[in-house]
Amino acid sequence: MHIHTLQRWQHRHRYNIDDGRGERNTRRVIILTLSMMVIEIAAGYVFGSMALLADGWHMGTHAVALGITAFAYSFARKNSDNPNYSFGTGKVGVLGGFSSAVVLAVIALLIGVESVQRLASPQPIRFNEAILVAFVGLVVNVISAFLLQGKHHHHHEHSAHDHNHNNQFRDHNLRAAYFHVLADALTSLLAIIALFTGKAFGWVWMDPIMGIVGALIISRWSYGLLVDSGKVLLDRDVNPEAVAEIQSLIESDADNRVSDLHVWRVGTHHLAAIVSIVTHFPKSPDHYKNLLKDYDEIVHVTVEVNACESDPCLVKSDKAS
Repeated sequence: MHIHTLQRWQHRHRYNIDDGRGERNTRRVIILTLSMMVIEIAAGYVFGSMALLADGWHMGTHAVALGITAFAYSFARKNSDNPNYSFGTGKVGVLGGFSSAVVLAVIALLIGVESVQRLASPQPIRFNEAILVAFVGLVVNVISAFLLQGKHHHHHEHSAHDHNHNNQFRDHNLRAAYFHVLADALTSLLAIIALFTGKAFGWVWMDPIMGIVGALIISRWSYGLLVDSGKVLLDRDVNPEAVAEIQSLIESDADNRVSDLHVWRVGTHHLAAIVSIVTHFPKSPDHYKNLLKDYDEIVHVTVEVNACESDPCLVKSDKAS
């Protein structure tokens, strides 16, 4: 067989679908986050505020997590045609999201521990300076969230056979970056509330209380992201209804019976399937692949056809021509 003939039957495994906007916006947010980190740390030293210093280094940890997001995009793009990745690099972004979720959980834990310590041993706060910097931080985080949210909530056109839940179409990598920015915005907002009430009423305990509230909310976001991205990494995020429909499409033809079926996600909007079929009237694999042609998400199908040697239940002329 000539090489050019063989190439007709080969295809690429490029299933990471980021169009570049997610990566570009993530890099912009990293620059904003690092800039705000430097401002907060400098202000903390100048004003002698431990709260500002802590929030500055806290933003630094978010910058690291955002760096994971940017690296995942870059790595997936550069290795999209690398044959060492059997089904492409579509899951690299999911792995980036999972890693960032772990960082987010650690941040929530650190905020919670520090808040409990401050509740036990209140620290003096320079309210005016702290409020100003917290407000600037909130503005920066709102801008960052705006840069990321458009892509985060974008979904592709769903086909008639699409029964997956929306959360299965999220870019987990960008979703992680979005949550890190939201976590920063939340801590800034809660800090402003705590600082205003502390200044107005002398409620210095509000600052650590708001810290604990923020830590609990961030933990919930982290848990949700860990669960969603973990399902993709463990190949268990495909809706059972979608798997049942794939089986039904194949078994509606002739007397086909699906003896083995594996469906898993290889990209944000892409599925792969391995189907083992038992039939009295075997046909070419292309015939069975054609039965799934309207299922747009399936981009990689491997078909095994087994001839059943018992007496057929159907008459060939009626059902299999």
